[in-house]
Amino acid sequence: MTAAVPTMEMPVAAAAAQGYWTGVFRRLLRDKVAVACALVLLAIVLAAIFAPYVAPADPAKGSILKRLQPIGSEGFLLGSDELGRDMLSRLIFGGRLSLAMGISPVLFALVIGGFLGIVAGFVGGRANTVIMRTVDVFFAFPSVLLAVAISGALGAGIVNALIALTVVFIPPIARVAESVTTQVRSLDFVEAARASGAGAFTIIRVHILGNVLGPIFVYATSLVSVSMILAAGLSFLGLGTKPPDPEWGLMLNTLRTAIYIQPWVAALPGVLIFVVSISFNLLSDGLRSAMDVQR
Repeated sequence: MTAAVPTMEMPVAAAAAQGYWTGVFRRLLRDKVAVACALVLLAIVLAAIFAPYVAPADPAKGSILKRLQPIGSEGFLLGSDELGRDMLSRLIFGGRLSLAMGISPVLFALVIGGFLGIVAGFVGGRANTVIMRTVDVFFAFPSVLLAVAISGALGAGIVNALIALTVVFIPPIARVAESVTTQVRSLDFVEAARASGAGAFTIIRVHILGNVLGPIFVYATSLVSVSMILAAGLSFLGLGTKPPDPEWGLMLNTLRTAIYIQPWVAALPGVLIFVVSISFNLLSDGLRSAMDVQR
């Protein structure tokens, strides 16, 4: 009888987990705003991935005779930039770097900050004090100034900008991970696992991770929009992407002198940054609501 208990419990646990995520997905589909934002993001991501096949022109090829063409001009659906390059093509190709610089730092910070927060929350004591007080040091600086300071110290470049943004996002993710882990650590099933003789690694892997990854991931999703704005700001200041690579923040910088000549063309990269950022925020809110089992 005792040997049959694990074989009976494992399918039940798997079914419960599957039922929970199925319910989350169904509730998310009922949120029209979240679905619309997900479709917008999917379209932008697919356009960026298949940019060589979608873009109507070479993003690096321009003509000084066709510079700053208005939106709707012949051969330039969204106009041209200060060097006569097709804006639509540059926006599509620019999505690659902009999305990568928005998502990658959050993913790196999710792994590092999540690990630190879970360890601090589960172990507690001196380990919690050392990790969380170190994290608090970074909270003393505004995220924008911290990103600019780190990028300035490391030097301009995409890799250094990614490092700076990752450092900026590790503290908030670690704080959320520590808070959630501290709550889960005191629950009955964790105490039962300790009483049964399970080791710390087993408890974290089997019982803690499944209960804390959801909230941490949802919070990290909301940081993608902040990451994109910070990445665009670094490129605008010359600390991120370098010309002639297309990137939305860098495009805003190079087009700033054209704001009085072709304001709509100059505003297009900013519009895309706004659309992607607000879509990630609304999708994160929808995912948070869908994961609320009390609804």
